[in-house]
Amino acid sequence: MADVGCAGILVADTFCGPMDALPTPGELLAFESFPALAGGCAANVAINLAKQGVSVDVIGCVGRDSAAHVVTDALRAAGVSTTQIITVDESTSQTVILLVKGEDRRFLHVFGANKALSMGHIARDWLRTLKVFYLGGLYVLPGIDPDELASTLRFCREQGITTVLDVVLPRSLSAFDDLERWLPYVDYFVPNDDEAHRLTGLANPRDQARRLAEMGVRNVVITAGELGLVAVSQGRAWQAPAYQVETIDMTGGGDAFSAGLITGVLRGWDLPAVLRYASALGASATLAVGTTPGVFTAAQAEAFIESHPLEVAEIA
Repeated sequence: MADVGCAGILVADTFCGPMDALPTPGELLAFESFPALAGGCAANVAINLAKQGVSVDVIGCVGRDSAAHVVTDALRAAGVSTTQIITVDESTSQTVILLVKGEDRRFLHVFGANKALSMGHIARDWLRTLKVFYLGGLYVLPGIDPDELASTLRFCREQGITTVLDVVLPRSLSAFDDLERWLPYVDYFVPNDDEAHRLTGLANPRDQARRLAEMGVRNVVITAGELGLVAVSQGRAWQAPAYQVETIDMTGGGDAFSAGLITGVLRGWDLPAVLRYASALGASATLAVGTTPGVFTAAQAEAFIESHPLEVAEIA
């Protein structure tokens, strides 16, 4: 049985670059390879947890196509259980990521099978076996009903299962009236500052975190890329800068952060220690092309943290 269950979006990622510039019309730009890797919040967090020595299971939807094997083969190779993955009559979700040096990433995406995932796929008997339940990609999973989500999270609370939630917000979505239905049953909520801005209407990460805490979530961590993070827990607040590393590809940094947070929670650390570990894993994800290849193992993370002190300061 797994300690952590990771539910949410599963994607077959193809990475192009890094390149100095996009090719001009008619130009051929040659590469040694286009890495095809598992991606999506659920897969990324699961693979990164496995690197920490955590037993983990994944639940999500894939199609009956070759892209599905990219996802499932990568998960199994990492030591992640795939017995809960559902095969549906939709194409597996795919993303092509274009990496241009000095620029933000560009994404070409096929949504595919992810839209089929619902809370009905998440069995209560499976949940009972877990210590932590993670759901990633909320708001790009149209099959997730807010009331059913609240019911599942309430069940986890009753069973003593720690819940961790992350979101992906499509630009077309502007209303988040359902937040207060499910947030009170969440133990750790980990949006980035852009997402938290859209959820709360507030610009300052500290204000964002406090507003989300007021809605009922037990612990809120707002990540802000190179600016670091702000966390609020039980009326107390902390902030920390980001680790400075030689970034190659920022894809997957947030998911690596979530994996680090879950690892720290499982190990029973206090919140500042959890945030240091999560920050180290998040930074490591940017050291290589792809969402998971650069992510530290537990031994690498511990050595990095020891040699790179990071102050997590309590704030008023």
